[in-house]
Amino acid sequence: MGEPIENGHAEISDEVKEKAESIKNEANQFFKNGKFDKALALYSEAIDLNPNVAAYYGNRSFCNIKMDFFGAALEDANSAIKIDKKYIKGYYRRASANMALGKFKLSLRDYEAVAKVCPKDKDAQKKFTECKKLVHQQAFAQAIAVDDNKVSLVESLDLESMTIESTYEGPSLDEDGKVTKEFMDKLLPYLKNQKKIHKKCAYQILVNIKEYFEKCDSLIDVTIPKDKKLTVCGDIHGQFYDLLNIFEINGLPSEENPYLFNGDFVDRGSFSVEVILTLFGFKLLYPNHFFMSRGNHESATMNKMYGFEGEVVSKYTSKMADLFTEVYNLLPLCHLINKKILTMHGGLFSKDDVTIEDIRKVDRNRQPPDSGIMCELLWSDPQPQNGRAASKRGTGVSFGPDITQNFLNRNNLEYIIRSHEVKDEGYEVAHNGKCITVFSAPNYCDQMGNKGAFITLYEDLKPNFTSFSSVPHPSVRPMAYANSMMSMFGLA
Repeated sequence: MGEPIENGHAEISDEVKEKAESIKNEANQFFKNGKFDKALALYSEAIDLNPNVAAYYGNRSFCNIKMDFFGAALEDANSAIKIDKKYIKGYYRRASANMALGKFKLSLRDYEAVAKVCPKDKDAQKKFTECKKLVHQQAFAQAIAVDDNKVSLVESLDLESMTIESTYEGPSLDEDGKVTKEFMDKLLPYLKNQKKIHKKCAYQILVNIKEYFEKCDSLIDVTIPKDKKLTVCGDIHGQFYDLLNIFEINGLPSEENPYLFNGDFVDRGSFSVEVILTLFGFKLLYPNHFFMSRGNHESATMNKMYGFEGEVVSKYTSKMADLFTEVYNLLPLCHLINKKILTMHGGLFSKDDVTIEDIRKVDRNRQPPDSGIMCELLWSDPQPQNGRAASKRGTGVSFGPDITQNFLNRNNLEYIIRSHEVKDEGYEVAHNGKCITVFSAPNYCDQMGNKGAFITLYEDLKPNFTSFSSVPHPSVRPMAYANSMMSMFGLA
């Protein structure tokens, strides 16, 4: 990446400046078409040619945010501000990156600075006010939190007094409040028609699934019996109609057709409630043949910013949103298939000595920390070069082929399966076949143009890939319920 050159230290010809501007404009077109990887490369090329333009860094920062590279976005925003302290979008980019990382106080500083410089800018004033509110809410939540003896919201629920009206035509649980096959058979078409199940049923599912996950370990052992299979899916991100398409292609979950969903079930897509209630329903119906790992978006900060909390509040209640958070804290962190394949949402670790037993011992009942095994399982990404590097996301670590091989050798494993990243074909095989990424949200956020994929595993553990395209969905845009703080100014 090019670095800003102090004024007077380098002469850049008009011809080079014009070429850099042309490349930046080309990058803008790729950005607007959702081709963020190509846009990122072109912004970098423009910066290499002319590293003295704040807007180039600002645009690349925005592109990094779109790709969830919040750490890189912060670096670019800082570079833009260093070049031009009056470049307002640089402060917005930095504030947005910090906001996405849950660093609300740092965001507030920048929004306050912009609000002072632009006192008549209604958008700037609104963002400052809303960010200040988030900081106060976070401080209040921390003040009243009692981590060791926190009383579950389940204790305050009075399900008995919740009445299902006679006019309700949707699926209901059985007399004992349990999920049945009949319930699931009715649930999918009911949700597909954009109808909500009764809040009593939704609450009961959450109570039941919380009770189940409380008994689970942080690492779950999964066995593929002889002549049987297991389907592994990656991120769904609230794309309910694409989830239904997976079931159409590969069959509904059952004892004969088991699934493992590898995190990031919610956020961004605006049918996250439908997705998570469907997945929890199948988990309760087939507890030994349906598996779910936690992703980095199964967390309070991500849900507050990227739409899930807003969606639950809109469709049900804020109390239900808080109960979802309790359940997400109990989701297993990874699965060990036939003692040979480790699956996790993010990736591997900043230390060389991590073992399967270390993972089993992780106390997962909390919000994801900023470092350590749990953080890295949820946030890390592979890189093509050997060794480790700071993550572009600003959380977790980037790990190379040698790190993967050493981890596999130490733990007597064959390969890892992870998710967490958009891939053009829905999957990618890296690190000499030892690190596989699967991503199951096609045309991510209605703009990436990627395919989704799932992996079918048999007893021989050789991965079989199926890619698929997106299907139409009702006209509710992605991020429809996201926090308004996630909106930013356009490109320069």
